[in-house]
Amino acid sequence: MRKTKPKKRQVLPDPVYGDVKVSKFVNHLMYDGKKSTAYDIFYGALNVVKTKLPNEEKSTLEIWKSALDNITPQVEVKSRRVGGATFQVPTEIRPDRKESVSMKNLILYARKRGGKTMADKLAAEIVDAFNNQGGAYKRKEDMHRMAEANRAFAYFRF
Repeated sequence: MRKTKPKKRQVLPDPVYGDVKVSKFVNHLMYDGKKSTAYDIFYGALNVVKTKLPNEEKSTLEIWKSALDNITPQVEVKSRRVGGATFQVPTEIRPDRKESVSMKNLILYARKRGGKTMADKLAAEIVDAFNNQGGAYKRKEDMHRMAEANRAFAYFRF
């Protein structure tokens, strides 16, 4: 690369929980710079999760974090052209990318769900991810299955 890598920006913690991970999630959730709306959706979703899982001893933030952990992929496949053929090469994912991919998948499958409000959809997807089911969890399993199927090409790793 000719240019230098851009510096990583410092993400400030969110106002309610004081957690940087929440801020990153809200940044992914946000549309058109409407951060306060995104925060309202996220906190509303956590309140709905609290009502859906009343007998859970964990806090809603811990439930959300464990749901994210459940849908975080460990490996992914990247296309690599060798000779005339294109191979799907399984590679491990960097930790910051793991976090980003899991957040984006959770939001993507929450948006695809049926439901009244985005907070309800997001809450339903969080509960499903917490229980190891739902679209985002299935996406992670598919990524792992693809990597396992293409394990023979691991020696083409970058």
